[in-house]
Amino acid sequence: MTQSIVIQVGQCGNQIGNRFWDLALREHSAANEKAIYDSALSTFFINGAANDGGYLPTVSGLKARAVLVDMEEGVVDVSGSGNNWAVGNCYYGHQYHEELVDVIRKATELCDCLQCFFLIYSLGGGTGSGLGTHLLNILAEDYPNIYRIVTAVFPSMDDDVITSPYNTVLGLGQLTESADCVLPIDNSALANIVNRLKEAGVKQACRLHTITEKAKSHWPATTLSRTTITKSKPFDDMNNIVATMLLNLTSSSRFEGTMNVDISEISMNLVPFPRLHYLITAQTPLANADRTIAPRKIDQMFSDAFTRDLQLFSADPCRNTYLAAALLMRGSVTASDTRRNIERLQQRLRFVPWNREGWKVGHCLVPPIGLPYSLLALSNNTAIRERFSDILERFSKLYKRKAHLHHYTNVDSFDPDLFKVNSDSLEDLYQQYDHLEKQSELGIMPRLPRLQISD
Repeated sequence: MTQSIVIQVGQCGNQIGNRFWDLALREHSAANEKAIYDSALSTFFINGAANDGGYLPTVSGLKARAVLVDMEEGVVDVSGSGNNWAVGNCYYGHQYHEELVDVIRKATELCDCLQCFFLIYSLGGGTGSGLGTHLLNILAEDYPNIYRIVTAVFPSMDDDVITSPYNTVLGLGQLTESADCVLPIDNSALANIVNRLKEAGVKQACRLHTITEKAKSHWPATTLSRTTITKSKPFDDMNNIVATMLLNLTSSSRFEGTMNVDISEISMNLVPFPRLHYLITAQTPLANADRTIAPRKIDQMFSDAFTRDLQLFSADPCRNTYLAAALLMRGSVTASDTRRNIERLQQRLRFVPWNREGWKVGHCLVPPIGLPYSLLALSNNTAIRERFSDILERFSKLYKRKAHLHHYTNVDSFDPDLFKVNSDSLEDLYQQYDHLEKQSELGIMPRLPRLQISD
């Protein structure tokens, strides 16, 4: 099997990553009761070696295939990036460039068949957006043939970081050029999901204690976290939703299935044009082991995945146009269930004229812990352009008054032209999505480039 490396940048990235590794360990311990170090575990974990350096067939001293990066004083002995993209990217990025290259190289050397880098960071702050994009550029230059999938947390529209529009525009420019796929996440959408679950009777949305009741295993106690049922940290419920999404996305890479979807197939099937690689995610069900919520029927599960309420990004794909979509199922979902629901959804969803049957389907046999089945929906949808428009509007309000620009221009090696270059790039991205939306409304087939064969 192939391996993947997770790169967590900044406070947000590391908090989500922490939940991901904890949930991943418990998912594998539930599916692998004999604690055998197999190809599924090797996707994200390195096993310890015997005293003589030899191979150990059982789980012993697992280490995550991860690179953790942060610039806060509580993590490393330097000051943070101060919510400034230029400090994270130009100052710390250049200062620690060689160290970053070296730590990534060491992580890759421990992989037999590296397939993908998963990056997790936020766009509103300084370390995540600035240093995260610097790392993304390193990967694009040094490992151009390895997939780069970025989970990018967008700032809320009522974000209290005054410079977040600058940071977001600067970060999005690099994401558009250097990532293979971007999974946008919205704090507002996550908070709304958690609040709705609590209102429906789920006391602790997606809490780990509901998982551990099901995750009985014979793994060494030292392998699993001992901080399972403790006082929850802020944003744990929201971070668990994102971590679960990543587990569902990679389930086919880790477990057997009737229609496994390789990571490479995500980009191949859902990204029709290089820059249009923003995939909106939704997953259902979310209240995995809560006894007060009745289990959702399979047909209802498919319907829920295309409602606005369960999108992990504040958008309404059903009111916009799909370029492509993927349905990644886990557990007891049959082929007839899938076929029936796709036919039903096709009648109410609008796809671009040249890809009306643009569905990618995957099925992993191993369900999430505590659930009989689940569904992760990925949508390349023109709805994303609405957020791009909002970001550009907030950016323009600051930039046309040159407000707070000196915080960026005073940083050595920062080029002020980056503001215009990246805002123009985001405007162009918005126009491309908007053009496809208008063509779809009119039913116009776009002019696609054709291969010219010379005599």
